[in-house]
Amino acid sequence: MAGETVLVVGGAGYIGSHTCLDLANKGFKPIVFDNFSNGHREFVKWGPAEEGDIRDRARLDEVLAKHKPAAILHFAALIEVGESVKDPVAFYENNVIGTLTLLAAAQAAGVKAFVFSSTCATYGLPQSVPLDETHRQVPINPYGRTKYIVEQALADYDRYTGFRSVVLRYFNAAGADFEGRIGEWHQPETHAIPLAIDAALGRREGFKVFGTDYETRDGTCVRDYIHVLDLADAHVRAVEHLLRGGESIALNLGTGTGTTVKELLSTIERVSERPFPVEYAGRREGDSHTLVANNDKAREILGWTPQYDLSEIIRSAWNWHAKSNQH
Repeated sequence: MAGETVLVVGGAGYIGSHTCLDLANKGFKPIVFDNFSNGHREFVKWGPAEEGDIRDRARLDEVLAKHKPAAILHFAALIEVGESVKDPVAFYENNVIGTLTLLAAAQAAGVKAFVFSSTCATYGLPQSVPLDETHRQVPINPYGRTKYIVEQALADYDRYTGFRSVVLRYFNAAGADFEGRIGEWHQPETHAIPLAIDAALGRREGFKVFGTDYETRDGTCVRDYIHVLDLADAHVRAVEHLLRGGESIALNLGTGTGTTVKELLSTIERVSERPFPVEYAGRREGDSHTLVANNDKAREILGWTPQYDLSEIIRSAWNWHAKSNQH
């Protein structure tokens, strides 16, 4: 499979760019397709870029005809949960209509392998922990619903047209390339690790913790942080699975280890050797107290095992934000 071309839609974004790095390291030829509304041109380092929007069928057809990819990795989505509540129309237009347009173009071009970037937000409030792929899917915000709608469409495409896909449900993506070439760079930033690191660097006044009275070991929320390079590795393995003729499947991507907010902040202080102010506030509506993956299925199907622990996640993120973050 080395030498195959892969179209990475949203490949100038956080997870997409790290996946391009991993694809190139494993002998694939990544082609970035991005409208650069959230992605960064500086992150396109391992193959050519084609500018375009997933809602533009003519542009998609043009790029697919030019590069003839064996597979498509689809990362291009609006992802901020709070924004999805404020402007659900934008999320449905991009995440649903855009993806259906991309799927139509992919089918017309004869692409046989499609990997979809989904989320544990499709599960909604957890009924049991850790969550496995059989957990009910009842998303509680427009972001999660748009991803769930696409998952349902992909299941129908597989059943009725034979279009095969791997759906990857992420937990909390974190960390950066260890050489500091690319990293997490969102505008605005809403993720815990970059916000806390910015507080440690003195770029913001401090870090706010929402909720200290949850039924967890220290009262704060528990999350499953997974290194972005481990996510990238799983995506490349998913491409290989489909190109070998593997069946459509949905898989969780997480470490299976939960970290509380307090434990996260303590690790950041230890790695950075810089204490920073922490403010404790009430719970946020819609926050689940615990989100941890059961990743047994990804291990079994893809032969995938996460390589990096929380300290390595924080060390790589610190390196990126302290030295290389261009924003």
